[in-house]
Amino acid sequence: MKKLQVWLPLLFSIVLIIGMWIGSGLRKNIPFSRGLFDTARPSTLQEVMDLINLRYVDSVNQDSLSDDAVQAMLGHLDPHSIYIPANRLAEVNEDLQGNFEGIGVEYFILNDTVYASNVLPGGPSDQAGIKTGDQFLKVGDSSVTGSGINGDRIRKLLRGPSKSKVDVLLLRNGKQLKLTVTRGMIPLYSVDAAYMIDDSTGYIHVNKFSGTTYEEFMAAMENLQSKGLKKLMLDLRDNGGGILGEAIDMADEFLDDNKLIVYTQGSHSKKTEYHCKRPGLFEKGTLVVLVDENSASASEVLAGALQDWDRATIVGRRTFGKGLVQEQYQLNNGSALRLTVARYYTPLGRNIQKPYDHGRSAYREELEDRFNNGEMIHGDSATTHTGPAYKTRKGRIVYGGGGITPDVFVPIDTTALSKEFYNLFKTPTFSRFIFTYFIEHKDFFSKFKTPAEYAKGFNPADGAYASLVDYAAKAGINLQNLPARDKEDLQQRIKTWMARQIWRMEGYYEVNNLYDKEVKKGTEVLNK
Repeated sequence: MKKLQVWLPLLFSIVLIIGMWIGSGLRKNIPFSRGLFDTARPSTLQEVMDLINLRYVDSVNQDSLSDDAVQAMLGHLDPHSIYIPANRLAEVNEDLQGNFEGIGVEYFILNDTVYASNVLPGGPSDQAGIKTGDQFLKVGDSSVTGSGINGDRIRKLLRGPSKSKVDVLLLRNGKQLKLTVTRGMIPLYSVDAAYMIDDSTGYIHVNKFSGTTYEEFMAAMENLQSKGLKKLMLDLRDNGGGILGEAIDMADEFLDDNKLIVYTQGSHSKKTEYHCKRPGLFEKGTLVVLVDENSASASEVLAGALQDWDRATIVGRRTFGKGLVQEQYQLNNGSALRLTVARYYTPLGRNIQKPYDHGRSAYREELEDRFNNGEMIHGDSATTHTGPAYKTRKGRIVYGGGGITPDVFVPIDTTALSKEFYNLFKTPTFSRFIFTYFIEHKDFFSKFKTPAEYAKGFNPADGAYASLVDYAAKAGINLQNLPARDKEDLQQRIKTWMARQIWRMEGYYEVNNLYDKEVKKGTEVLNK
């Protein structure tokens, strides 16, 4: 009896707690009730959403309503805090991952027919026997010919988990061919060109900073060093950024000791410094970095660190001006929030984020304003620096508050082109011509083993340009009486786009750089 008296209060307490807990759970099924242990009041947004869901006169799409509400909230923040709907998240993530699962073939839709326009060497399609120029008739049990075919549909049919198999029915030289392709991991290269300009000068183009960029960059550097690399041109034009850590690792290969590369800091993020931590592959060689108005974020981190330490000469035009750091958070409905959590600062302490206090529309139009006010033509003399000036150890003046200003300015090409020229590129006519001409002359182009051989041996004036004029005429575009400048430009584009068709972006840059003004200026700087 004494034992019962001791334990009875404890038993009553346990029963009471269990009862309260069960009651709290039951109350959660009643609209607008709060659980016993809930201390926070529901937000106004949640109350409105609940009322709409329970009381609104018509049925509504809750997901769409919720997405719109989130977008409206983010509209009051900086321009780079964004909401990524669930149906777009995989596509956004794979670009940063640097790979996706598929069959390793680029395709081109021409006259309601899907052609293999490029086959990844060593990839699943190459191993299965698919060749450039093959026509897809069926993928699995689905026909892929006719007016109903589009890029999204063929992409969904061709992609799938690694090691899964897909049957394809092809047409090659008038004969049907059935092949089975085992899908695999397909790289999305961020280092899409790396070659030697001359015996001692290398060139590397980086189009983004993905999860594989540093690894790709190191492989490219080691290859170039085996060929005698002494001077390097690093091209970050049109590189909108990506993963900050990849840019930091690349900077470490150019800077010595334990130099500061960048630091980040925000209202809810403590100051974090990133220093060099290993001997670099290219700490002493001459270095030029090419930038333009589309170089942003991680590109600016890399360019800014190299400029602050007087390690590289920056050539081109003022960069975009994105000095904000985002983190991505997964949400319960499968979507994601990419939220700005900090600002980044170059080693000298400059934040190069351009102003965004006039709204997102004005922010998007800022690059157009640079063109209209003459900055892209006249350079620093027309630049309005919104941030403070800093001085490097060697006395160079650099600025915060609006991008990385280059040490050597190269104006944008403002040559006026004819209406017919613009009409040619407003439609897919030119790209269709390149593919068609290549397929019709595969034997001729196969004799060129390298882009350098091709650049010397292929002259569009020998027949390709005349073929383009005829091809364009069938599409209602008259190229017969173009000004000499337009004709010269078109011949260059035939040559560079055809190089891309044959060798992808590696070939494009190797040939296009022969005409590129910024590359020519960068070469001059390297050879001083």
